[in-house]
Amino acid sequence: VRAVDFVASYIDAWNHQDPNCIADHLTHDGEYFDVPTARHHPKPELTQYLSDFFSENDHHYALAGEVMAGENTIAFQYRGTFNVSGGDSITWFGAEFVTLEGDQAVQIADYYKYPREESQEVADKYAKSGLSEDQLETYKNKLSNLMEQERIYLNPSLTLPKLSSMVHCPINHLSQVINAGFGVSFFDYLNSYRIGEAKKILSDQLDP
Repeated sequence: VRAVDFVASYIDAWNHQDPNCIADHLTHDGEYFDVPTARHHPKPELTQYLSDFFSENDHHYALAGEVMAGENTIAFQYRGTFNVSGGDSITWFGAEFVTLEGDQAVQIADYYKYPREESQEVADKYAKSGLSEDQLETYKNKLSNLMEQERIYLNPSLTLPKLSSMVHCPINHLSQVINAGFGVSFFDYLNSYRIGEAKKILSDQLDP
């Protein structure tokens, strides 16, 4: 199966809210791995899970960027949108990593994060937890070392509290470091390293 065709069919099934068609992309013992919730959904259970999901959500998905393919792997990013009151829409991004067995997937791992609106009270509290420029740089360097030298992003169960413990930085400060220091959310920061790793693996597989 061509990677681009697999991804196009898969995204189309999500947009048509067709649980059976989505599940058909998996082998009989394949699974959909919802990484942010750490929940594994085997194929026999996936259709019911998706039916419940679609009954409460009306999202639209589109490919964002190119599809990367190795011998038995596919990686791609997607853009999700849903409408809110007033005719506006909210957009978020995710990435999926597919492990193939023949023309079907033994696992589809989905990394994503829905945008959340913070209350003014939370926003005010966050604003008051400011760090000095020196502290910001110190924590940024610690983070970069953990990511680039120890490659902790390869741990699928890595969370902000766990990372906070590794860096020895309070969670609210660490969130500020990532947002102010790198200009992205925790999810996007983590995902950028995971996507980079996927590109490297796929590139190595494609090299003769």
